[in-house]
Amino acid sequence: MAKSYSTVSHTKIMKYLTENSDKTVTVGDIEEYLKKEGIEVNVSTIYRFLNKLNDGGELIKYAAGKGEMSSFQYIGGRRHNCLEHLHLHCTECGRIIHLECGFMQEISEHIMEHHGFELKCESSVLYGICGECRR
Repeated sequence: MAKSYSTVSHTKIMKYLTENSDKTVTVGDIEEYLKKEGIEVNVSTIYRFLNKLNDGGELIKYAAGKGEMSSFQYIGGRRHNCLEHLHLHCTECGRIIHLECGFMQEISEHIMEHHGFELKCESSVLYGICGECRR
């Protein structure tokens, strides 16, 4: 059964997030989408809702670089999985690739064994250009 949200704007934001769950989105992206849908919402309302979803484990928030906006990815109830792998972020299209392979275990073990450092993957991101955008 689908979760119900208290406002039309929350419902529309969830629709946008789920339809774009394969990439990151910014508050600006969401604001633009809502305007196209004829819904005027204060940006702080969008931030509050996204932070609530992040606190509830439904989103991953990726920290912004200097002068950039933070971005978010909807992951639903899969947050636990995202604690265990790195993320590849395409700087061209915004697509997020979850690096869920045995190589992650090798990386984690190497870093711990040779550098005494425990890797925390939840918000760990490697930036580059995906195969589709490189074509």
